Amino acid sequence: MNRMRALSTTPFVDERAVESCCPPLSERPLSIEEAEAAAQLFKALGDPIRLRLLSAIASHKDGEACVCDVSDVGVSQPTVSHHLRRLREAGLLISERRGTWIYYRVDPATLAAMGRILSAASAKA
Repeated sequence: MNRMRALSTTPFVDERAVESCCPPLSERPLSIEEAEAAAQLFKALGDPIRLRLLSAIASHKDGEACVCDVSDVGVSQPTVSHHLRRLREAGLLISERRGTWIYYRVDPATLAAMGRILSAASAKA
């Protein structure tokens, strides 16, 4: 029997808080808490290797990839695993173990929340 088990994650940012984390930057000044939550998300993408890994996973067939599919980013395999863990902890990746491999996919809710933060505030009628 082939059983898939989701890996537990410990996100830096509460997943429920991501959805309502922060208003668009142009709407009003962020509170200390909002700025800290947003900074953790963006900090995870502040490394070029992490950004390349996220891009490789997002653009991979079916929007998911195992570490063997994305490990050619110019660093050792343990370093790739470290960066994938950081992206997962930040809530940007969802991971699932299938046999001996771990498959990663981008969390669309977290990316959407990050996009909302950077978007212009909605026009008020």
